[in-house]
Amino acid sequence: VAAAVAGVGGRVLQRTRFDASASRAAVRLPAPSSPAAALPVGADLGKGGAAFVTSDRDFYRVDTALTVPQVATDSYTLRIHGMVERELRLTYHDLLARPLIERYLTMACVSNPVGGPYVGTARFLGIRLADLLREAGVKPAADQIVGTSVDGMTIGTPTAVIMDGRDAMLAVGMNGQPLPLAHGFPVRMVVPGLYGYVSATKWLVELFATTFATFDGFWVQRGWAQQGVVRLESRIDTPRGFARLRRGDTVPIAGVAWQQHVGIRGVQVRIDGGAWQDARLGQVPSADTWVQWVYPWSVRGNGPVTLEVRAIDAKGEVQTGQNRDPFPSGATGYHSVVVQVG
Repeated sequence: VAAAVAGVGGRVLQRTRFDASASRAAVRLPAPSSPAAALPVGADLGKGGAAFVTSDRDFYRVDTALTVPQVATDSYTLRIHGMVERELRLTYHDLLARPLIERYLTMACVSNPVGGPYVGTARFLGIRLADLLREAGVKPAADQIVGTSVDGMTIGTPTAVIMDGRDAMLAVGMNGQPLPLAHGFPVRMVVPGLYGYVSATKWLVELFATTFATFDGFWVQRGWAQQGVVRLESRIDTPRGFARLRRGDTVPIAGVAWQQHVGIRGVQVRIDGGAWQDARLGQVPSADTWVQWVYPWSVRGNGPVTLEVRAIDAKGEVQTGQNRDPFPSGATGYHSVVVQVG
């Protein structure tokens, strides 16, 4: 018994000693020099599906660490090196002293199945990553920037994507507060338009400029595609599968659609294999977020009825109905739910 108590006490003491909660609580985030625009009226349609802005608690997580890494701001240093003209070493306070941008951004995981939950939208605050790379003088031949987590996790991002003008950032804030510990405090990467496995290093401590020909990140070493552009996707959030609906009632079929950094032009719904019908879209702050949609359905049929959804992106591309597993570059296919009409 004494040995067990001592063991538990040791683990509690270790947790207390390395808990970064106090460090996070002491952070006072500066105001952004480029704040996020106010969410447009009608961004959140309020039809019972996912909220437009995902809470920290509900935002998806995919970790490789057995426990959440604990990084204190006082000892934090970001190293930028490799194929650069000059190596940079920046403390957490150095980063906060720089101009900060704030944006609503949607993130998605490549392992998300069709209709799955591994996607969310938050208001991120951070430093433009392109500015740091220009300051370091990234060499033209360096086509990959590898982010390394404090736990050794590596994620490789195309340099060209970071530098093309999109709001790629080193995020220090999420939904108005310092990053939660589980979401990468004190610093993480966020790059709109790419799946997280090639863009979203958490607990970031190193950026290494290199080439795709000479280095593969953690997930690429395990067979996932080297460059993961987010696929055009849509999801039905309501009604839920096997919901019982009364014939003749009007109910909202609603959900979200996304293709970050491209945007969504339209969403269509199909009932039991019939004609595709246009849904109404909510407003969005930019092409880097998902969009809510709703279709008012006058319930018809009897017994099981299948509802399907597809999206059309801002370039006119229609979401494919070909079913494909997430491995190695993202799932495709129509999300569908079956409801019971009676």
